[in-house]
Amino acid sequence: MTLPTLFFGVLLSSLYGAVFHLWKDGGLPRLFLFLVLSWAGFWIGHLLANQLGWTFVSVGTLHVGLATLGSLAFLAGGYWLSLVQVQRE
Repeated sequence: MTLPTLFFGVLLSSLYGAVFHLWKDGGLPRLFLFLVLSWAGFWIGHLLANQLGWTFVSVGTLHVGLATLGSLAFLAGGYWLSLVQVQRE
């Protein structure tokens, strides 16, 4: 993987996290959470596509299709888990 591919992947996954943050209207800690979740999901999706040999919407050596799905899955799951509130007695 080349440096421009890595930069494009980080830029694209950061964009996904920032747009999700704007959509769900979170604060600064949530922005950090969404960025980390988006980065993790994006690169795990890319590595999974690379291991399985899937080329669903690839841009050069970057498997954008499955990486985007991974990013969205991590964002949705992380948002859902962040809604849990602890009740103290």
